[in-house]
Amino acid sequence: MSPEKKNDEPQTAALRPTTGQVIAKAAASAGEAHPLLEVVAVRHGMFGPAGSGDTSGYGGLVTTVVMPGPSERPYGGWFDEVVDVLAEVLDEEGPGYAAAIEYVVVENGELNLHVAPEHLVAVCSALRDDPDLRFELSLGVSGVHYPHDQGRELHAVYHLVSITHGHQLRLEVAVSEADPHVPSTTSVYPTNDWHERETYDFFGIVFDGHPGLARIMMPDDWVGHPQRKDYPLAGIPVEFKGATVPPADERRTYR
Repeated sequence: MSPEKKNDEPQTAALRPTTGQVIAKAAASAGEAHPLLEVVAVRHGMFGPAGSGDTSGYGGLVTTVVMPGPSERPYGGWFDEVVDVLAEVLDEEGPGYAAAIEYVVVENGELNLHVAPEHLVAVCSALRDDPDLRFELSLGVSGVHYPHDQGRELHAVYHLVSITHGHQLRLEVAVSEADPHVPSTTSVYPTNDWHERETYDFFGIVFDGHPGLARIMMPDDWVGHPQRKDYPLAGIPVEFKGATVPPADERRTYR
């Protein structure tokens, strides 16, 4: 082995932490309860056999799953103006910007506001009602499950659009699996009704104040929430014209 090769090895190892390793980042603001993750996980391989039977080369893939951290000013474009106006409105009429907004992320040309769950409705109201903001349309609510984000495993994501100003942004709140409660936004955006039901059904996030929170896709007596990452890939045999198809996780190895 050449000297050049030996010198490269420590650098390569540093870029490839072991599976399941989570590197915590210091909180962006003082007093934040949970650190922000930089590395969520490291995935090895892709699909198929994990041993010598894999001749595709995909088994050697190493993928680091990274979450972006807080962004610093200036955010760029119209982002700074929107954040400034929102801060002014929240400080004058709401709970205060520092209390309501945990941090701001600008990633892939998109503005993301991470909101304290207890102040979500106040932030939505300010974004909808202020004439300089006027985010009057919510495109829906999505759920995300980060099992390694201890104390913040479940995230609810809101996609807002200002038709008036031609802007789009994203709100995100994080809660724990042990206390998965988020205020419902149906009083501000009534069309979030079914979206919150779907997020509750698939992720188990409970939207307090929802007018009729119930499962929307799975049966009412279904156990578990199918889109959480710790939920089995399959597990229920499917009967079709007298034949039984085994669950997907019994037919092939997935990663």
